Amino acid sequence: MIHKTALSVNVNKVALLRNTRHLGIPDVVRAARLSLEAGANGITVHPRPDERHVRSADVFEIAAMMKDWPDREFNIEGNPFQNLMGFVQDLSARGLPLHQCTFVPDSEDQFTSDHGWAFPQDAERLKPLIEQVHARGVRVSLFMDPIPEAMAQAKAAGADRVELYTESYASAFNTSLKNDALSRFTQSARAAAAIDLGVNAGHDLNRDNLTEFLKAVPGVLEVSIGHALVSDALELGYAATVKEYLSCIDAAFAGR
Repeated sequence: MIHKTALSVNVNKVALLRNTRHLGIPDVVRAARLSLEAGANGITVHPRPDERHVRSADVFEIAAMMKDWPDREFNIEGNPFQNLMGFVQDLSARGLPLHQCTFVPDSEDQFTSDHGWAFPQDAERLKPLIEQVHARGVRVSLFMDPIPEAMAQAKAAGADRVELYTESYASAFNTSLKNDALSRFTQSARAAAAIDLGVNAGHDLNRDNLTEFLKAVPGVLEVSIGHALVSDALELGYAATVKEYLSCIDAAFAGR
């Protein structure tokens, strides 16, 4: 049975705009709610230690709002060696929903996520943290570069899924290097599927490149999209934008 890819809306860039003033607008929780009302399958947040995007209060307010959407998923991502594990523990202690925790190896002052975990180097230190998240009934996804042979190592560390870091595909999309870049993701997804490791994807996916990616890369369970989607929403509005991205996903699955 073919499962259509889920769309998780990353609201970090809504928070970035809000944080430039002290007026509380745009409202991050409202952005999340409008995205869900338009059909988004989930919401993603990445609360960095410096709170330059989503802040601690946003995480708990969005999680509380997600109680009204029991059929949608809440995904929190970040570095488990910084502040991420505290959020996982606090959400659990407050009885708030959390469905997926995505481990991302970014430094505290990093501009944006730009690489995946390295194996076998990171395996042993990740294992106990993955176990801690599993103990709270939460799925773990590891942010990974498209390296087919690393998929088995991610699985061995305890990951339920990987989120393939798609910047290399997005950068090559309008160049002669596109097919080579896409091939690495296809091979990585097949390697993951062979060992029952789920595949997510994200970073610089947009309305132009999303459909082709999903046509070529098998079994992508979820895409997390923030920067491009929020940028499009400035022109189209949240509802129309989410529906556009859902249409891109539908186009990839047409005829399957």
